[in-house]
Amino acid sequence: MFENLTNKLENIFSNLKKAPSLNEEQVDSGLKEIRQALLEADVSLPFAKDFIQNIKPKAIGQEIIRSTSPGQMIVKIVNDELIKVLGVKNQELNFNAVPPVSLLLVGLQGSGKTTTATKLAKHIEKKFKKKTMLVSLDVYRPAAQEQLKILAEKNNIVNLPIVEKQLPLDITKRALGAANLNGSDVIIFDTAGRTQIDLNMMTEIKQIKELTKPTETILVADSLTGQIAVNIAKEFDSAVDISGIILTRVDGDGRGGAALSMKGVTGKPIKYIGVGEKVEDLEAFHPDRIANRILGMGDIVSLVEKASQDLDEEKIKKTEDELKQGAFTMNSYLDQLRQMKKMGGMEGVMSMMPGVSKVKEQMKNSSIDEDFLTANEAIILSMTKKERENPKIISGSRRKRISEGAGVDVSKINKLLKQFKMMSDMMKKVSKGKKIPSGAIPDEILNQLK
Repeated sequence: MFENLTNKLENIFSNLKKAPSLNEEQVDSGLKEIRQALLEADVSLPFAKDFIQNIKPKAIGQEIIRSTSPGQMIVKIVNDELIKVLGVKNQELNFNAVPPVSLLLVGLQGSGKTTTATKLAKHIEKKFKKKTMLVSLDVYRPAAQEQLKILAEKNNIVNLPIVEKQLPLDITKRALGAANLNGSDVIIFDTAGRTQIDLNMMTEIKQIKELTKPTETILVADSLTGQIAVNIAKEFDSAVDISGIILTRVDGDGRGGAALSMKGVTGKPIKYIGVGEKVEDLEAFHPDRIANRILGMGDIVSLVEKASQDLDEEKIKKTEDELKQGAFTMNSYLDQLRQMKKMGGMEGVMSMMPGVSKVKEQMKNSSIDEDFLTANEAIILSMTKKERENPKIISGSRRKRISEGAGVDVSKINKLLKQFKMMSDMMKKVSKGKKIPSGAIPDEILNQLK
């Protein structure tokens, strides 16, 4: 998300930082470039104009012009304004009501409501320790109710049983009664969507809202639709007074204009973003962290949080112990590969690192993709126990056998062994307290990954 905008802003700021001082004309020129970058990221024109107008008085003040590092000061001003526009802080879900608390998901057909309902339920159960029940009110789209049922069963979430030909309001009444009986703390209502907003749709949602009295009416919008999503948010907010927004398919949105415009247009906070297809791929929306990502500063806080949620503490401890003993084996390396995949692969991790665009470009130029994680895992699994513990014994004949078992060329085995040796040497240095160069991925390791 924001990849295109981040790249453009990093270039603009890089030029500003090179100047020993900035006059008003230079600042004005830089702000025009920022405005253009926002428009190219599919940010609405009114938002881009207001954003620059709010920044300009602060950026052309004497304090900035006389600063010893004016470029850095402008980055800070832009960062502060981004945080202000995006909502200052994360807005938690409101559970302030007598259980069962109702949450209403609304949006157009195809926006990802049903998948998001499941993700949200799993998130609530994991983070807030509340028993959640899913309810599909979509009686119009073929197999919509069945889809939610399958997702709920797959993820061990309570789902209201389907009763054929029952209408949305009747399903809603049955759900409220069932939640009281089964002890659910939260009910997530997945309302029906349409291909476009119409009077019947809004009337039905209003009736459901009156019946459920939800603490949250959340719009689920597809970020890939850009300004269309912003206009949809405006119409839904006007009709049913939404309390927040969940943006889906953010991982595929390189522009990010919808996220930047959404809060400004509706005044309602973005509460979560969908960053993948897995049930755990739902992130709380933190404006300050998102602002940092946009400006290429990374998001280390979210990376640490993700690591604490996704990584296996026992395996981490085991790896630490092995490092202390100087025993980094292929099994250790296999664990590292699997932990990386859990966190969304290299791209998932790199998207939260400072200077992400430079690292991504480096990876792209080195022809590295996510497939190497899967390929290397297959190669290691094709090794014997002895070979994993001591890769030095892997001779030519062994390499041929491993390549046949993994379904890859022998050259891939050679690359993995070289890569492992470099990684092993690096780990030994770490275990002895020696420093490893910070920044982008070392060229020598990238060369082995090619």
